[in-house]
Amino acid sequence: MNRIRVLLADDHEIVRQGLKALLDGQPDMEVVGEAADGQTALDGTTTLNPHVVVLDVSMPHMNGLAATREIRQRAPASAVVALTRYGDDAYVKELLRAGALGYVLKQSPSRELVAAVRSVAAGRPYLDSSLAARAASGMMNGRSRTAGEPRITDRESEVLRLMALGHSNKDIAAALDLSVKTVEVHKANAMRKLGLKGRTDIIRFALLKGWLQDP
Repeated sequence: MNRIRVLLADDHEIVRQGLKALLDGQPDMEVVGEAADGQTALDGTTTLNPHVVVLDVSMPHMNGLAATREIRQRAPASAVVALTRYGDDAYVKELLRAGALGYVLKQSPSRELVAAVRSVAAGRPYLDSSLAARAASGMMNGRSRTAGEPRITDRESEVLRLMALGHSNKDIAAALDLSVKTVEVHKANAMRKLGLKGRTDIIRFALLKGWLQDP
C-alpha cells in the first residue's frame, strides 16, 4: 500500500515532533519533511511533492493563509490541512477560500488530524468535528459554497485594520473622512459578515491577513 506523504509545518519544534510521532505511527502515512515557517513550507512542498501539507496558521516569514495560497498555485497536487487553535468563522472561511481542503483545531483529539490527512489525501474536504454544527447549517459546506459568501468591502477592511492597530472610532473617522456613526456601521457590517465577536477576534483576523505588518 502506498503511504500518504506528509509535510509538517509549525514554528514550534516540540509540536512538530509530536505531530511527526503521531503520523509516522499510522500504517498508511509517513512524514517526508518539516518546516518551521511558511516560506520553508512552500519550498519543501515544491521540492518534496507531498500528498498532504499540515500547516500551522500562525508562522513567521509567511503565515498559513499566504502559504496556502502559494502552495495551491505552485503545487496543486498537494492538499493543505490548516492547523490552528482558532475556530472563528473568519479564520475558517479565509483558509478555505485560500484553498485549504482540511481544517483542524489544535485542541481537538489527535484522531481529528489523522482523519483529516486521510480525507484530503483522497480528495475529500475535512472540517474539524467541533465545527460540524456550523457546517451542517450550510456556513462552510466546501470551498464552492464558501466562495460565494459576501466578502467585506475595502472600506470595511480599512476600518477593521485601523481598529486592530489600536485606533478609536473617532480617530478612524478623522483619518478616513467619515462620521463616527459611519465608522460604527462599517465595523458592525464587517464583524457580522466575518463572524467576529469582539476586539480580540478583530486583532487575530488582522494578523491572519497580514494587516499588522503595515507601517
